[in-house]
Amino acid sequence: MYMFYSVVIVAFFAVMSPSLLYQAVRYRKYIGSLSQRLGYLPISFNLDADESIWIHAVSVGEVLTARALLPELRERYPKLRLFLSTTTMTGQQIARNNLQYVDEVFYFPFDLSFIVNRTLKLVKPRLFIMMETEIWPNLLRACDRAGVKTMLVNGRISSRSYPRYQLARPFFRRVLRHVDRFCMQSDESARRVVDIGADRDRVMVTGSLKFDSLEIPGTSPGDRGSNRVLRYFRMSPDRPVLIAASTLKGEEDAILEAFQRIRATMTNALLIIAPRKPQRFDDVERLARRGGWNVARRSELRVDAEPRQDVVVLDTIGELAQLYQVATAVFVGGSLVDSGGHNILEPAVFGKPIVFGPYMHNFAEIARTFLDNDAAIQVRTGRELDTVLLGLLGDPVRRARLGAAARALVEANRGARIKTLSAIAQLLPPDDPANVVRPFRRV
Repeated sequence: MYMFYSVVIVAFFAVMSPSLLYQAVRYRKYIGSLSQRLGYLPISFNLDADESIWIHAVSVGEVLTARALLPELRERYPKLRLFLSTTTMTGQQIARNNLQYVDEVFYFPFDLSFIVNRTLKLVKPRLFIMMETEIWPNLLRACDRAGVKTMLVNGRISSRSYPRYQLARPFFRRVLRHVDRFCMQSDESARRVVDIGADRDRVMVTGSLKFDSLEIPGTSPGDRGSNRVLRYFRMSPDRPVLIAASTLKGEEDAILEAFQRIRATMTNALLIIAPRKPQRFDDVERLARRGGWNVARRSELRVDAEPRQDVVVLDTIGELAQLYQVATAVFVGGSLVDSGGHNILEPAVFGKPIVFGPYMHNFAEIARTFLDNDAAIQVRTGRELDTVLLGLLGDPVRRARLGAAARALVEANRGARIKTLSAIAQLLPPDDPANVVRPFRRV
């Protein structure tokens, strides 16, 4: 079955090669990362062949979630290097620019045996951690053969992907035998992973690490640096700001129509659109200009000034989470179109009122919790979004109530980090502090 899986991967790349080549030429994707995806890492990557902990986080969301574990992993395993891999370019950028404690960041290898074996020899992990639902059969089998412990952290099996896993249950039963521990977000995800083949004794429910990965405003010593984006949005206290976050194609039209109605009654309102994919920055800017709006990109704004435009396109990576602070209301995208939704916790930690669409299956448990506690609003259509946003911007009492409930939920659901670290320690006992020679501290 592994041979068939590998043949399918090769066939997939053969079929998709024209599209991949186009993206490489048009958007400069994959070109700089190809050697690493083939298992060829820089000579300087692990020059002394040190053992490591390897964390794989596919994209931005998983990278930011992994942030919750890194300080403790560094403290508990000072003799091991910390390596982190990503699949996407945006995830790579966030990891390189925003993560402390990680020794090196690299692109995840293609899941073919000869490639993953080459990567394992260079990375030399004692523990391989997969964030959320990253199950790679050849790599997991190679880890098992090399004696590398493996675990799925912050795991989830969505209602959308569950039937697909069930179709290939005989194969996944074999694959999941190579995973030593499953730390799942919810009871439902735990039940599903057992049903598709995981050993029940290796499965535990730890909750969602996304709650623990959020920094409470004002508590981080790095707040000043991370808040740099706010210097480009010196907003007047009476100016309404609507942020449309992580939008996908098909959502901006509805947002701009809603904004048209908002501006009819709130003539100074500002719309900030943050497209999910960088290659769509140009398209979204053109769409807004066609609507007759005065548009600017975030990269064009003057520092220490208030944007005088009607619409700002956030064309930078890694600034959205802090920019929520200026929002009056937030729409979280990927949810009006059938894409599964995006993270609603980042605006919640700032106590902002949150609106999302009907398609939240990738964040079903969190969305349900927020709705059950009156901490967010779900709309079904673009027209309903129009009405809800207009009502929210004109109702400060409801905004305050929604925002307070959202932030309270973030606080109440922390705790997954401690449970996850305990599970890691069972697989890989921490170093004895008495036997660790620490470098001199620079003062």
